[in-house]
Amino acid sequence: MAAPQALRARWQAWWQARQPQADTHGTTQRNTYILPTSAGLAFCATLGVLLLASINEQLSLGYALTFALTGAGLASMHTTHANLRGLQMDLRAPDGVHAGDEYVLELRLHNPGKDRFGIAVSAQLDSGLTEPAWVDVPALGHAVLRLRLPAPRRGLHELPRLVISTRFPLGLFRAWSYWRPASQVWVYPRAEEVLAPFPTQAEASAGEAASTQPSAGGSDFSGVRSYRRGDSMKQILWRKSALALDQGLPLWVRETETPLAQDLWLDWRDTQGRDVEARLSRLTAWVLAAERASQPYGLRLAGRELAPALGTTHRQASLEMLAGFNA
Repeated sequence: MAAPQALRARWQAWWQARQPQADTHGTTQRNTYILPTSAGLAFCATLGVLLLASINEQLSLGYALTFALTGAGLASMHTTHANLRGLQMDLRAPDGVHAGDEYVLELRLHNPGKDRFGIAVSAQLDSGLTEPAWVDVPALGHAVLRLRLPAPRRGLHELPRLVISTRFPLGLFRAWSYWRPASQVWVYPRAEEVLAPFPTQAEASAGEAASTQPSAGGSDFSGVRSYRRGDSMKQILWRKSALALDQGLPLWVRETETPLAQDLWLDWRDTQGRDVEARLSRLTAWVLAAERASQPYGLRLAGRELAPALGTTHRQASLEMLAGFNA
């Protein structure tokens, strides 16, 4: 058993060396392969029958037809290989998605030569090749191709190997090339469908000063400023503004402030009594809900902690922390 395993390991090492991971790929003579399709094999068999019939019957027109079709087949083989060879491609790293959704691979194809037709890209998953996405690339131009792939489980995953292929022009031959992207994709836990109430927060410590933010509807006076369109008439300081109008100055408006909402802590311990994936699903739903409500939130997860904040960066950091959790 050791010998076959060692042979397999050497084969894999050799094959991986021919396919280094990168987010750019070029189809060259070295990494572009070609074989006849089932239609091509049937075509070759037909040529063999025609040749045998022509030899047996001594048919000059049979020879001419056989050699003409053979020349067309060889020209098709050359055209198919040339249709793929020489393309340059690059990949934009995909955005994170939730488990059960699909993520999009966006590929940009650059063509330094003539028009390319019928370029297909598919992904090699454990279940086999996915349905291909098709694109034509204009001469000396570019084209963008988007391939949708499933995200079955949470975590940080390598992108699958891509297969770039073509059967243009006659479908008698298939040329293809393999591409191993270096980018990875984050798959976040799937959010709980029915949002549970936020966990009860501990009371703020005594003597803790409340933070404030400017607000048009607040009650605490914080100063004055010039009038801005949309301000309420109740905020205008008419006595001060009357003097300002005499001097050609804008109206004065009362500036107020309201206390900021208390920071919300989303804690792993607040989801006890459920399995790991269900607990992560609830925390994910809370993160998304707090973000939508513009409620600053922090995350505590089995010894790790993210300080309360808001925004795209904080949301992504929270979701990645949940996606990479190991019980």
